Amino acid sequence: MGLSFVRILDGSKHFFTPEKVIGIQRSIGSDIMMVLDECAPFPCDYDYAKNSVQLTSNWAVLNKEAFVRSSPLYDHKQFQFGIIQGSIYKDLREKSVNDLLKLDFDSYAIGGLAVGEPMEQMYELVDFTTDFMPDDRPRYLMGVGKPENILESIARGIDMFDCVMPTRNARNANVFTWNGNLSMRNAKYKDDFKPLDEKCSCYTCRNYTRAYLRHLFIAEEILALELASIHNLYFYLQLVTQARMHIIDGDFLDWKNKIVNEISKKN
Repeated sequence: MGLSFVRILDGSKHFFTPEKVIGIQRSIGSDIMMVLDECAPFPCDYDYAKNSVQLTSNWAVLNKEAFVRSSPLYDHKQFQFGIIQGSIYKDLREKSVNDLLKLDFDSYAIGGLAVGEPMEQMYELVDFTTDFMPDDRPRYLMGVGKPENILESIARGIDMFDCVMPTRNARNANVFTWNGNLSMRNAKYKDDFKPLDEKCSCYTCRNYTRAYLRHLFIAEEILALELASIHNLYFYLQLVTQARMHIIDGDFLDWKNKIVNEISKKN
Protein backbone atom coordinates (compact mmCIF):
# COMPACT_ATOMS: atom_id res chain seq x y z
CA MET A 1 0.00 0.00 0.00
CA GLY A 2 1.53 3.28 -1.09
CA LEU A 3 1.95 5.51 -4.12
CA SER A 4 4.19 5.84 -7.14
CA PHE A 5 6.14 8.84 -8.40
CA VAL A 6 7.86 9.36 -11.71
CA ARG A 7 11.01 11.48 -11.52
CA ILE A 8 10.69 14.28 -14.06
CA LEU A 9 14.45 14.45 -14.70
CA ASP A 10 15.00 10.89 -15.91
CA GLY A 11 11.60 9.16 -15.88
CA SER A 12 12.63 6.74 -13.12
CA LYS A 13 9.82 5.31 -11.00
CA HIS A 14 9.74 5.40 -7.20
CA PHE A 15 7.27 3.71 -4.86
CA PHE A 16 6.65 5.12 -1.39
CA THR A 17 4.93 3.13 1.35
CA PRO A 18 4.08 4.36 4.85
CA GLU A 19 6.91 2.21 6.17
CA LYS A 20 9.41 3.63 3.67
CA VAL A 21 8.41 7.19 4.54
CA ILE A 22 9.16 6.49 8.21
CA GLY A 23 12.52 4.96 7.29
CA ILE A 24 13.49 8.03 5.27
CA GLN A 25 12.56 10.36 8.10
CA ARG A 26 14.50 8.25 10.58
CA SER A 27 17.54 8.41 8.30
CA ILE A 28 17.50 12.20 7.97
CA GLY A 29 16.80 12.68 11.68
CA SER A 30 13.85 15.03 11.33
CA ASP A 31 12.58 16.42 14.63
CA ILE A 32 8.97 16.08 13.50
CA MET A 33 8.02 13.11 11.33
CA MET A 34 4.89 13.34 9.20
CA VAL A 35 2.68 10.44 8.12
CA LEU A 36 1.95 9.60 4.51
CA ASP A 37 -1.36 11.18 3.51
CA GLU A 38 -3.36 12.27 0.49
CA CYS A 39 -4.07 15.97 0.10
CA ALA A 40 -7.34 16.00 -1.85
CA PRO A 41 -7.54 18.58 -4.65
CA PHE A 42 -9.93 21.50 -4.59
CA PRO A 43 -12.58 21.26 -5.71
CA CYS A 44 -13.40 17.58 -5.22
CA ASP A 45 -16.70 15.84 -4.63
CA TYR A 46 -17.75 14.29 -1.33
CA ASP A 47 -17.07 10.70 -2.35
CA TYR A 48 -13.54 11.50 -3.48
CA ALA A 49 -12.83 13.31 -0.18
CA LYS A 50 -14.35 10.42 1.81
CA ASN A 51 -12.13 7.87 0.09
CA SER A 52 -9.13 10.15 0.57
CA VAL A 53 -9.78 10.37 4.32
CA GLN A 54 -10.08 6.60 4.60
CA LEU A 55 -6.85 6.11 2.67
CA THR A 56 -5.07 8.63 4.91
CA SER A 57 -6.43 6.89 8.02
CA ASN A 58 -5.31 3.47 6.75
CA TRP A 59 -1.85 4.79 6.00
CA ALA A 60 -1.72 6.44 9.44
CA VAL A 61 -2.08 3.03 11.11
CA LEU A 62 0.84 1.66 9.11
CA ASN A 63 2.90 4.80 9.78
CA LYS A 64 2.31 4.50 13.51
CA GLU A 65 3.25 0.81 13.52
CA ALA A 66 6.45 1.53 11.60
CA PHE A 67 7.29 4.38 13.97
CA VAL A 68 6.87 2.17 17.04
CA ARG A 69 8.93 -0.66 15.54
CA SER A 70 11.83 1.62 14.65
CA SER A 71 14.15 3.78 16.73
CA PRO A 72 15.90 7.13 16.23
CA LEU A 73 19.30 6.82 14.58
CA TYR A 74 20.71 9.91 16.27
CA ASP A 75 20.87 11.31 19.78
CA HIS A 76 17.55 13.12 19.87
CA LYS A 77 13.91 12.19 20.15
CA GLN A 78 11.71 12.30 17.06
CA PHE A 79 8.01 13.14 17.21
CA GLN A 80 5.33 11.85 14.86
CA PHE A 81 2.33 13.93 13.75
CA GLY A 82 -0.85 12.65 12.16
CA ILE A 83 -2.37 14.68 9.31
CA ILE A 84 -6.08 15.57 9.29
CA GLN A 85 -7.74 15.60 5.88
CA GLY A 86 -11.33 15.94 4.66
CA SER A 87 -11.32 18.73 2.09
CA ILE A 88 -14.16 21.23 2.77
CA TYR A 89 -16.50 18.66 4.38
CA LYS A 90 -16.84 19.14 8.14
CA ASP A 91 -18.08 15.64 8.91
CA LEU A 92 -15.07 14.18 7.10
CA ARG A 93 -12.75 16.50 8.99
CA GLU A 94 -14.29 15.27 12.25
CA LYS A 95 -13.95 11.63 11.17
CA SER A 96 -10.32 12.16 10.20
CA VAL A 97 -9.48 13.71 13.58
CA ASN A 98 -11.19 10.92 15.47
CA ASP A 99 -9.42 8.22 13.43
CA LEU A 100 -6.06 9.79 14.24
CA LEU A 101 -6.79 10.40 17.91
CA LYS A 102 -7.21 6.65 18.37
CA LEU A 103 -3.58 6.23 17.31
CA ASP A 104 -2.33 8.72 19.93
CA PHE A 105 0.22 10.57 17.82
CA ASP A 106 2.57 13.04 19.47
CA SER A 107 0.47 15.75 17.85
CA TYR A 108 -1.68 16.54 14.83
CA ALA A 109 -1.59 18.68 11.70
CA ILE A 110 -4.41 20.10 9.59
CA GLY A 111 -3.71 19.34 5.94
CA GLY A 112 -5.57 19.92 2.71
CA LEU A 113 -6.35 23.61 3.20
CA ALA A 114 -5.01 26.69 1.36
CA VAL A 115 -5.33 24.69 -1.86
CA GLY A 116 -7.77 26.99 -3.62
CA GLU A 117 -10.80 27.26 -1.37
CA PRO A 118 -12.05 30.76 -0.39
CA MET A 119 -10.08 32.22 2.52
CA GLU A 120 -13.11 32.62 4.76
CA GLN A 121 -13.94 28.95 4.22
CA MET A 122 -10.41 28.01 5.20
CA TYR A 123 -10.73 30.01 8.42
CA GLU A 124 -14.11 28.39 9.14
CA LEU A 125 -12.66 24.89 8.69
CA VAL A 126 -9.63 25.67 10.85
CA ASP A 127 -11.93 27.00 13.57
CA PHE A 128 -14.09 23.88 13.30
CA THR A 129 -11.25 21.35 13.24
CA THR A 130 -9.28 22.76 16.17
CA ASP A 131 -12.28 22.11 18.42
CA PHE A 132 -11.55 18.38 18.10
CA MET A 133 -7.78 18.61 18.57
CA PRO A 134 -6.09 18.12 21.98
CA ASP A 135 -5.39 21.24 24.00
CA ASP A 136 -2.13 19.88 25.42
CA ARG A 137 -0.34 19.32 22.10
CA PRO A 138 0.78 21.76 19.40
CA ARG A 139 -1.62 22.27 16.51
CA TYR A 140 0.02 22.50 13.11
CA LEU A 141 -1.58 24.07 10.02
CA MET A 142 0.23 22.89 6.91
CA GLY A 143 1.08 25.14 3.96
CA VAL A 144 -0.17 28.48 5.34
CA GLY A 145 0.65 31.14 4.41
CA LYS A 146 0.48 34.91 4.16
CA PRO A 147 1.19 36.91 7.33
CA GLU A 148 -2.47 37.80 7.75
CA ASN A 149 -3.41 34.11 7.30
CA ILE A 150 -1.01 33.18 10.08
CA LEU A 151 -2.46 35.73 12.51
CA GLU A 152 -6.05 34.77 11.71
CA SER A 153 -5.18 31.09 12.20
CA ILE A 154 -3.44 31.76 15.52
CA ALA A 155 -6.70 33.42 16.62
CA ARG A 156 -8.43 30.13 15.79
CA GLY A 157 -6.10 27.97 17.86
CA ILE A 158 -3.13 27.15 15.62
CA ASP A 159 0.41 26.99 17.05
CA MET A 160 2.64 25.89 14.15
CA PHE A 161 2.95 26.67 10.43
CA ASP A 162 5.08 25.92 7.41
CA CYS A 163 5.06 27.67 4.06
CA VAL A 164 7.32 28.46 1.12
CA MET A 165 5.90 31.96 0.86
CA PRO A 166 8.63 33.99 2.63
CA THR A 167 11.38 32.71 0.32
CA ARG A 168 9.28 32.10 -2.81
CA ASN A 169 7.91 35.63 -2.71
CA ALA A 170 11.38 36.98 -2.01
CA ARG A 171 12.71 35.27 -5.13
CA ASN A 172 9.96 37.04 -7.06
CA ALA A 173 10.85 40.51 -5.72
CA ASN A 174 7.97 40.64 -3.23
CA VAL A 175 8.81 41.61 0.34
CA PHE A 176 6.62 41.83 3.43
CA THR A 177 6.67 44.86 5.70
CA TRP A 178 4.69 46.19 8.66
CA ASN A 179 3.04 48.61 6.21
CA GLY A 180 2.16 46.11 3.51
CA ASN A 181 3.86 44.31 0.64
CA LEU A 182 6.45 45.91 -1.65
CA SER A 183 7.06 44.82 -5.25
CA MET A 184 10.74 45.59 -5.65
CA ARG A 185 10.78 45.74 -9.44
CA ASN A 186 8.47 48.75 -9.28
CA ALA A 187 10.02 51.86 -10.84
CA LYS A 188 8.96 54.06 -7.93
CA TYR A 189 11.70 52.50 -5.80
CA LYS A 190 14.46 53.49 -8.24
CA ASP A 191 15.44 56.53 -6.15
CA ASP A 192 14.04 55.40 -2.81
CA PHE A 193 16.92 55.27 -0.35
CA LYS A 194 14.94 54.14 2.68
CA PRO A 195 15.31 50.59 4.02
CA LEU A 196 12.68 48.05 3.00
CA ASP A 197 10.97 48.62 6.34
CA GLU A 198 11.96 51.39 8.75
CA LYS A 199 10.57 49.30 11.62
CA CYS A 200 12.81 46.34 10.74
CA SER A 201 16.32 45.63 12.06
CA CYS A 202 17.21 42.67 9.86
CA TYR A 203 20.58 42.54 8.07
CA THR A 204 19.05 43.71 4.79
CA CYS A 205 17.28 46.71 6.28
CA ARG A 206 20.34 47.74 8.29
CA ASN A 207 22.66 47.69 5.30
CA TYR A 208 20.77 48.21 2.02
CA THR A 209 18.16 50.52 0.50
CA ARG A 210 15.06 49.91 -1.56
CA ALA A 211 16.80 51.50 -4.54
CA TYR A 212 19.75 49.14 -4.29
CA LEU A 213 17.55 46.06 -3.90
CA ARG A 214 15.49 47.12 -6.91
CA HIS A 215 18.71 47.55 -8.91
CA LEU A 216 19.77 44.02 -7.98
CA PHE A 217 16.45 42.56 -9.12
CA ILE A 218 16.50 44.49 -12.41
CA ALA A 219 20.10 43.35 -13.00
CA GLU A 220 19.06 39.76 -12.12
CA GLU A 221 21.75 39.51 -9.45
CA ILE A 222 21.40 36.47 -7.18
CA LEU A 223 22.15 38.70 -4.19
CA ALA A 224 18.69 40.22 -4.60
CA LEU A 225 17.06 36.87 -3.83
CA GLU A 226 19.28 36.36 -0.78
CA LEU A 227 18.70 39.80 0.72
CA ALA A 228 14.95 39.67 0.16
CA SER A 229 14.78 36.18 1.68
CA ILE A 230 16.70 37.32 4.76
CA HIS A 231 14.24 40.17 5.25
CA ASN A 232 11.09 38.09 4.72
CA LEU A 233 12.20 35.35 7.09
CA TYR A 234 13.11 37.93 9.73
CA PHE A 235 9.74 39.61 9.28
CA TYR A 236 7.88 36.31 9.78
CA LEU A 237 9.87 35.53 12.93
CA GLN A 238 9.15 38.98 14.33
CA LEU A 239 5.47 38.61 13.46
CA VAL A 240 5.00 35.39 15.45
CA THR A 241 7.25 36.62 18.27
CA GLN A 242 5.04 39.67 18.72
CA ALA A 243 1.92 37.51 18.44
CA ARG A 244 3.17 35.40 21.33
CA MET A 245 3.90 38.48 23.42
CA HIS A 246 0.38 39.85 22.85
CA ILE A 247 -1.19 36.48 23.68
CA ILE A 248 0.69 36.56 27.00
CA ASP A 249 -0.35 40.19 27.58
CA GLY A 250 -3.99 39.34 26.86
CA ASP A 251 -4.57 41.79 24.02
CA PHE A 252 -3.87 39.56 21.03
CA LEU A 253 -7.19 40.03 19.22
CA ASP A 254 -7.06 43.83 19.27
CA TRP A 255 -3.42 43.77 18.15
CA LYS A 256 -4.16 41.16 15.47
CA ASN A 257 -6.98 43.19 13.94
CA LYS A 258 -4.82 46.30 13.76
CA ILE A 259 -1.80 44.49 12.27
CA VAL A 260 -3.85 42.57 9.69
CA ASN A 261 -5.18 45.87 8.33
CA GLU A 262 -1.65 47.22 7.97
CA ILE A 263 0.27 44.23 6.59
CA SER A 264 -2.35 43.26 4.02
CA LYS A 265 -1.80 46.49 2.08
CA LYS A 266 -0.15 46.42 -1.35
CA ASN A 267 2.33 49.18 -2.16
